Amino acid sequence: MANELKNIKDELQKIQDPEKAKILLKFFKTGKGQYGEGDIFLGIKVPQQRKIAKKYSSIQLDNIGQLLKSNIHEFRLTSLFILVLKYKKEDFDGKKEIVDFYLSH
Repeated sequence: MANELKNIKDELQKIQDPEKAKILLKFFKTGKGQYGEGDIFLGIKVPQQRKIAKKYSSIQLDNIGQLLKSNIHEFRLTSLFILVLKYKKEDFDGKKEIVDFYLSH
């Protein structure tokens, strides 16, 4: 549901930490010509992202794909946490679908 996607983004943006984001920009080498060029950070700690991922672990794969394509680091990482949670619950075919989905993105 697209509403879940909006809710994930909204929740992450509400807890952003601009000071931490500045530090992460340097740590992940986001300057011109560096490996993380163009990446945007919200400055959110991993445990906070995992909590949100758990809350939205039932989101559809299509919506996760939109998060995976984002230039915002925390959107992508949260989507990966969701995929891991989904993967753990699936049978062989479901796991294959998740792996194929991830590889296609």
